[in-house]
Amino acid sequence: MQYGICNLSIVPLRLEPQDTSEMVSQVLYGEHFKVLEQRKKWSKIRLAFDNYEGWVDNKQFIEITEDNYNTFDNQSLCLAGDLVEFVSSEENQLTLIPLGASLGALDFFKHQYEGHRIIETQPKAHIVDTAFLFLNAPYLWGGKTNFGIDCSGFTQMVYKLNGYKLLRDASQQAGQGEALSFIEESEPGDLAFFDNEEGAIIHVGIMMKDNYIIHAHGKVRVDRIDHTGIYNTEKRVYTHKLRVIKRII
Repeated sequence: MQYGICNLSIVPLRLEPQDTSEMVSQVLYGEHFKVLEQRKKWSKIRLAFDNYEGWVDNKQFIEITEDNYNTFDNQSLCLAGDLVEFVSSEENQLTLIPLGASLGALDFFKHQYEGHRIIETQPKAHIVDTAFLFLNAPYLWGGKTNFGIDCSGFTQMVYKLNGYKLLRDASQQAGQGEALSFIEESEPGDLAFFDNEEGAIIHVGIMMKDNYIIHAHGKVRVDRIDHTGIYNTEKRVYTHKLRVIKRII
């Protein structure tokens, strides 16, 4: 078994081993992983944080030892807490890093970081405040940053920034937590899931107070929600059909 870590800002994680393949997620600075299969130009990896799998370009990560992997795996929470910051090398070369990047490998990289660090798990009441850090971020399939994010990447990153683990896809997240019987039981920070005509979970958002939801749809936005689903007041139409609300925390 081989191991690796992302030493660049934001690296695409692809469905197949080619640049034109669908981006299913992103690997952020400092994220470590197992290398499941290695080819001449591409490697299939499994991220340590959520066990998500995909292909990355061999030029966009560096290999580490199993001991390194285990060390990073056992570290306490330490994430970049600024919308955009940078790390500097011994040669004073700068690498931009996004909100939520992992800082556990700074010494390994011999990098310096002077920005805000998130080092403690936050109470549930902080979830919605964190969600607003992504407000108006454009929708990007597979995205996990303010420069582009999808619905489940949004919920995963918001929870991660507060010290909680969510799986990557909306359908996977829907299997976590405890289902609520009525929308009136929901609290700010709970997750609402939405399905299509076939019953497949295709969307997720974060509940707010007073029947509002913040979610990534075109951009990270705030909309009304009721027993039917998400209602876009600008277009006067329901955009998503509610399936279930889950309490994770």
